Amino acid sequence: MRSAKDKRVSVMYFGFTSLSALRACVAQDWTPQIGDPFFTGWLTVLSYVICLALAIAVLRRRPPAAARGLWLSIAGLMAFLGVNKQLDLQTALTATGRCMARAQGWYDSRRIVQVAFIAGLVLGVVLTWVWATKTLRGQMRGNGLALLGLAILCGFVLVRAVGFGHVDRLISMDFADISYNFWFENSGLLLIAINALILLRRGR
Repeated sequence: MRSAKDKRVSVMYFGFTSLSALRACVAQDWTPQIGDPFFTGWLTVLSYVICLALAIAVLRRRPPAAARGLWLSIAGLMAFLGVNKQLDLQTALTATGRCMARAQGWYDSRRIVQVAFIAGLVLGVVLTWVWATKTLRGQMRGNGLALLGLAILCGFVLVRAVGFGHVDRLISMDFADISYNFWFENSGLLLIAINALILLRRGR
């Protein structure tokens, strides 16, 4: 029979006796490596870096029409998504959840947890969008393109993270030998960049 200390350790490490055991389980499905080594993948990373630099420039110059909270959020999101683009952290999260489900004995009920997670994710995005539109009331004209680009980007991230079967397969198809994934993701980034350039030009 396990001691109380052993039980506490097991709970501390999500059902595993050590972090090494958890890492070994996750490593079966995910290891740190370049997730998209092709030209379009690196071009998208460059787009994130450009948007990050533009968002920082907007924050530093403080054009009158710029919504500081929005551009601060954009800067943080661009930094995270740019790193995630090549590290594929959502796969690591999925692998961790799968390992936890098996270790803690609820793997057969994982669909319920997945649905709850998806619902929470979608609800969070919707509530954030409603809050952002109310907060930016009166500033939409100067920041509307960035907000629209952010919505497109969040939609893309949701589709990829949740993995809606038919939609995911659709955006993985090609147009002009480049996947819709690229066009979808970069259209949002382009709108953010255009809005930042407009604000910076007005700020002069």
